[in-house]
Amino acid sequence: MEKSEEEAKLIFSGVQPTGNLHLGNYLGAIKNWVELQKKTKCIFCIVDLHAITTQDNQNRILKNTREVAAAYIASGIDPKKNIIFVQSNVTGHSELSWILSCHTPIGWLNRMTQFKDKAGKNKERAALGLYSYPVLMAADILLYKSTHVPVGEDQKQHLELSRDIAQAFNRYYDVNFFPVPEPIITGNATRVMSLKDGSKKMSKSDPSDQSRVNLSDDSEEIKKKIQKAKTDSEPFPSSLENLDDRPEIKNLINIFSSLKNNSPEETIAQYLSKDFKYFKEELSNLIIERVSKISSEMQKLLRDYTYLDSILIQGSERANEIAETNIKELKKIIGFFGS
Repeated sequence: MEKSEEEAKLIFSGVQPTGNLHLGNYLGAIKNWVELQKKTKCIFCIVDLHAITTQDNQNRILKNTREVAAAYIASGIDPKKNIIFVQSNVTGHSELSWILSCHTPIGWLNRMTQFKDKAGKNKERAALGLYSYPVLMAADILLYKSTHVPVGEDQKQHLELSRDIAQAFNRYYDVNFFPVPEPIITGNATRVMSLKDGSKKMSKSDPSDQSRVNLSDDSEEIKKKIQKAKTDSEPFPSSLENLDDRPEIKNLINIFSSLKNNSPEETIAQYLSKDFKYFKEELSNLIIERVSKISSEMQKLLRDYTYLDSILIQGSERANEIAETNIKELKKIIGFFGS
């Protein structure tokens, strides 16, 4: 019996275990994954190999890995239906990354803007892992022959590179081994911005905790952060027009719309005659309603490492079965001895 288009899809995505998961991670990624799992096969990874590309993450990997796993499950990702696993537990990621790096021109990596942003003026002292990070990301996706990848705006360039690498490998060996993965960009909040500066992405690395709503924040903390969120002196907008010139307002409207599953136009129409104080109160209540449930469930899960670890071990075993099969076939294509 032929599979439907949805059944034939395989979605891969992941989050780095770098601590302080926030509303941007939830709205930009995890919330969408919860919907995608209802109709499509999904693999959700905790990408700890990526997390060690910067030194400041290296001492908290285990704690943060469990926290990400807890956030996945608390948000509604079903570990029985999906594979949830830790990247470093499947050696195929590193093995495929090397193979793909031998089919990736330096010029392609030189165009990656995220390395330039993260390395800044210390480019010469940056680790090779930070530079070759996009090749490992391509290996993550292609190892499972993933067909679709949910991405935020800042990851589109890396997915495009994954597509280029897949096609380059297929051409070089005259095979149709790797599918060319398609992006999935969904929702109103694919790029959630800082509460203090609408031109910057909401980030766990921002030194100001007031810039984000953490998934671990309690009701009072959320209320204070939204009340203090930057707005401007102009009235509540009457349309989407000119909102690019009011990034903080646009961000708050997008967050509200995403949580409500509304369009930004519907949100504007609903609060057109209200002031920002009232809108912020409504937004706070909406975030508290959603985040407090996740936070509570996360704390419960983090008190039981045995259960959490068993999910990650089982998920890694399931992921490894797929990875080993694909690596074995890949080695035959390349012509490695013993394959």
